[in-house]
Amino acid sequence: MQIDLVAYFYCHYMDSLTQIVLGAACGEAVLGKKIGNKALLFGAIGGTIPDLDVFVGALLHSNEIQAMAFHRGFMHSILFSILGAFAFGWLIHKLYDKGKRLNTTSQKDWILLFFWSLFTHPILDCFTPYGTQLFSPFSDYRVAFNTISVADPLYTIPFLISLIVLMFFKRTKTKRKLWLCIGVIVSSAYMTLTVFNKYYVNSVYRTSLESNSIDFRRFQTQPTIFNNILWYGVAENDTEYYVGFYSLLDNKKVITDWAKIEKQHHLIPMSDEDLSTLAWFSDGYYGIRPSENSDEFIYSDLRYPLLNPDDAKTSLFTFRVFNNNGRWDLKNNRPEINEDASFSSVFGPMIERLKGK
Repeated sequence: MQIDLVAYFYCHYMDSLTQIVLGAACGEAVLGKKIGNKALLFGAIGGTIPDLDVFVGALLHSNEIQAMAFHRGFMHSILFSILGAFAFGWLIHKLYDKGKRLNTTSQKDWILLFFWSLFTHPILDCFTPYGTQLFSPFSDYRVAFNTISVADPLYTIPFLISLIVLMFFKRTKTKRKLWLCIGVIVSSAYMTLTVFNKYYVNSVYRTSLESNSIDFRRFQTQPTIFNNILWYGVAENDTEYYVGFYSLLDNKKVITDWAKIEKQHHLIPMSDEDLSTLAWFSDGYYGIRPSENSDEFIYSDLRYPLLNPDDAKTSLFTFRVFNNNGRWDLKNNRPEINEDASFSSVFGPMIERLKGK
């Protein structure tokens, strides 16, 4: 098993599964009584549409930096949710409302289904660290509350189970609505818990930075892969970053182990249009270091945690940037890990740290 593919799966497919589940729930809430399980399908389709910007960005931009920045842009905005709801609602109603299905649904039903499945997608994304341009094209501000990982099984799996169970009931049965409510309530309660965790962890990080006399001008925190127990934080000053981990299972409410990462922003011309886009994408939390190739540099997006809490060079999101015929570009957007590495060797250190100390 190639571990870089595991990380890719985590970042993309698990995220997509979560959005499919949420979209399906929206479809059930709007049209479940009228069309049964087909509402789940159409809701899932609606919940997937915003993430198609990955393919749209690749078609619009030959530069990988700009293509990556396009993700969670306009197609994740409030405006797109509104325009898309009317466009897809009108189209699907025209295709569906014929033959035996004539007059079983209204155009308003379909507009509502697509609005809620499209709108809840970027709202959920706002709670993750990636950042979502909710107000595009009027603003490129990326909303990121950083309370939950891009993929968290404790949010997705109970929600998915509730939808699977309700599929076995006829569309007119009240138990169908009951199971939908269970899924929504459990997932929403867990999301609320992550917000409280975020406030608590922020206080721990701030206190720890101050008690360790670490000079900083800002910091941010976020949960690590697949959980809300082990948290990662990065603090910035003029020349370096300090990164540290805190587990809710730790014996002490203070962080004493910090890794220091030099910025080295001077190594490449960050005022360049494409590189400045990359810096914007990272919200300014990035480190640069030389690679074994003189014409390439290692760019680490430090908003995301280290795979090994004890190794500052194991950032989850690491890119190779290079000058491609006068324009800066990137070669990869996955962690650089040896192909013969085992799952335990890569994720083991983080799992051990999650257990607390």
